[in-house]
Amino acid sequence: MKHITRRSFTSLTSKGFLGTALLGSIPFAKGFTPGQNNKKLGIALVGLGSYSTYQLAPSLQETDHCYLAGIVTGTKEKESVWKEKYNIPKKNIYNYENFDDIANNDAIDVVYVVLPNSLHAEFCIRAAKAGKHVICEKPMAVNVDECDAIINACNEHGVKLAVGYRMQSDPYTHEVKKYVKEKTFGDVLFVSSDAGYVSNGNPGQWRLDKSLSGGGALMNMGVYAIQTSIYGAGQNPISVSAQEFSTRPEYFKDTDETITAQFKFANGAVAHMMTSHNANGNRLKVHGSMGWFELDPAHSYGPISGRTSNGNILEFPFKKQQALQMDDFAKHILLNTKNIAPGEMGKRDMIIVEAIYKSISEGGKEQVLVLGNLGIVP
Repeated sequence: MKHITRRSFTSLTSKGFLGTALLGSIPFAKGFTPGQNNKKLGIALVGLGSYSTYQLAPSLQETDHCYLAGIVTGTKEKESVWKEKYNIPKKNIYNYENFDDIANNDAIDVVYVVLPNSLHAEFCIRAAKAGKHVICEKPMAVNVDECDAIINACNEHGVKLAVGYRMQSDPYTHEVKKYVKEKTFGDVLFVSSDAGYVSNGNPGQWRLDKSLSGGGALMNMGVYAIQTSIYGAGQNPISVSAQEFSTRPEYFKDTDETITAQFKFANGAVAHMMTSHNANGNRLKVHGSMGWFELDPAHSYGPISGRTSNGNILEFPFKKQQALQMDDFAKHILLNTKNIAPGEMGKRDMIIVEAIYKSISEGGKEQVLVLGNLGIVP
């Protein structure tokens, strides 16, 4: 895969992309049981855009089993700002050209790739070759072949892989899965999921550049609606059909604006999803044979809110989803707990994304999906 050049740094920065990070010392983790592995893993953020700046780095100040150890960035100004703010040693600060040197840094255990989608595969594979565990921000890649390449690289080099699906660590998601598994509201009949927001004022952002994003609303917000459709039904879909709508083609020149899709499941349930960069959507509702339950909001950074047809209000103590997500992966590495967002889950969702785009290109034709239990974590 092609490495980024200095010219690429300037181009990406102009589209709202910023570098990311690596390294530090190794304190002990709070909350571990005596006798267990008490090491606290060092995470390096690769890509210092808004998500790293405002979500991941602050969340790493609240984690119990991992911490912000270093950064990888192509912007010199960011090096000094992050170094001072988070007390990151100079030796733990990398750029995209010397990134592979991270292999020699024992303070870095995990590399979190937070770059534009088209760069996920390259940097995940480079991290795996460097012997570092990998978290790949969603969507996992821009196509299924790249997902396979990431998974194969991590397997070949003996490192763990997770996708940045923060909602898989959220207690509201766990509750939804419990309702479905235990049939609290009977058999699931219909699932409805919306995930979207209105994009304004920044047509030059990388998310609206297909060469960097791989797609539009579906690649960005749509993966949330795909995920909720699946855990709302409790299984993978067996087919999908989809439609695309555009009301602002002058703004969304290169990527999809709004997409709707319908899923069928082997148990007879059906699901409808909507995702958009031009309409707000943040809800999951599951209708069962004995009632319903919903999350609204369902996909935001929190707090989430939920309710059921029997009058119950779902309430859980709030903690940053990103902190929960990164701690879950750290425990998977340290204690061999379940990997709740493995690479196979990211691959499955990309198979579905490709099927949705194919359905649209064929006028809404139903696409058969042969997924089995791929990406399903019990």
